[in-house]
Amino acid sequence: MEVTELSAEGLERKFTVKVPASELDAKLHAKLSDLKNKVQLKGFRKGKAPISFLRKMYGKGVMGEILQDLIAETSAKAFSDRDLRPATQPHPHFEGDMDAVVEGRADLEYVVHAEVLPDFEPIDVATLSLTRPIAEVPAADVQEALSNLAEQQRTFSPRPAGEAAEKGDAIVIDFKGSIDGNEFPGGAGEGVELVLGTGRFIPGFEDQLIGAKAGDDISVNVTFPADYGAAELAGKEATFAVSAKEVKSPDETVIDDAFAQKLGLENLADLEGRLRERLERDFRQLSRGHVKRNLLDQLDAAHKFDLPKSMVDAEFEQIWRQVESSERDEEDKDKSEEELRVEYRNIAARRVKLGLVLAEIGKRAQVVVPNEALQRAVQEQAMREAQFLHMQGQDITPRQVLQFYQQNPNAIAQIRAPLFEEQVVDFILERATVSDVSVSKETLLKDPDGAPIGD
Repeated sequence: MEVTELSAEGLERKFTVKVPASELDAKLHAKLSDLKNKVQLKGFRKGKAPISFLRKMYGKGVMGEILQDLIAETSAKAFSDRDLRPATQPHPHFEGDMDAVVEGRADLEYVVHAEVLPDFEPIDVATLSLTRPIAEVPAADVQEALSNLAEQQRTFSPRPAGEAAEKGDAIVIDFKGSIDGNEFPGGAGEGVELVLGTGRFIPGFEDQLIGAKAGDDISVNVTFPADYGAAELAGKEATFAVSAKEVKSPDETVIDDAFAQKLGLENLADLEGRLRERLERDFRQLSRGHVKRNLLDQLDAAHKFDLPKSMVDAEFEQIWRQVESSERDEEDKDKSEEELRVEYRNIAARRVKLGLVLAEIGKRAQVVVPNEALQRAVQEQAMREAQFLHMQGQDITPRQVLQFYQQNPNAIAQIRAPLFEEQVVDFILERATVSDVSVSKETLLKDPDGAPIGD
């Protein structure tokens, strides 16, 4: 293989790659020799067909396979031999007579180009000084969590005959839904217990059952939300024939030792302690979000280098698809599309830069994602996707989704990436100077993208 550099502008690299016809012929001969012992041709005993005959029968097809593998191999080698790391898959371009190459009458010659990852020296993370906000869990939050838990565990008892359902009551119903007089899949149920006011059903459905009594038949008219999960129902007007079977009122829940023991705990103090621990974990996650934002801001400011345009383009397109598929928030409503594109492209560039910085720090520190953590994350993702697909009416099991991931390294890589990033962040936080600053709960709950703590 002969490689000649054509250009090196910024991060763009372009090479001419040439593989002599003699080398291609040698590879073809080796492939046909291997094929000779595997095929049975009419008029020849197995393994006795001459290479010249096999070349005539299979030469073009086999040479096509050789060229496909060889181009991928030599394209990668043109960069790796020069210690260059392509930012994206190298792109080969052919200008000669490929038929002549396939027929063995010409050398393989093509141009390959790609952007390469920039070379830069990452900051010594031990020199970083970071601020981490921390807050105590208010006692009122523990009591609120306790009340919410009691609400979730509440029981209901039948109302006396003839009493109407009120908000907060449970009503047991049978129902059948129809659109334009036609019933639709998933629109019927029997013996369904619905707590009025929880928003479990389509908006407006529960409100129309307030005042219903056991034995009543109610016609409920609703409109499916425009963003409803089942596209065939989104935005459609539907009528539900509802039959009220039973109306129940909530029982009084006493929060005491007995309540805690029903949940398998020793006493009320034990339950309160568990709830406080959970809230403290939540607060620690919030603190981490703030200190991570502080870290990323400092890494962004500390590194200046050219970014591969192809990576920024790809990141921007991914962000822009999300922007176009969702409603604009208040901050973006009055901005033009051009302004938004500039803003989100800057966000894409920042993400690419920080990804490269964290990757380089992790590479030098030999940070790896434990296989157990990766497998656990893959299984959790498979469960989430299977549940989502099931809600969309697709009969897909978590095992089928898991098999997809196991057979697709790129999909696994997408799950590994955020795990790797968090491990690199942990590595940096262990070595940087991190100062804890006491703040209020309200400050801790603020979006980490807002003003830095202490400003």
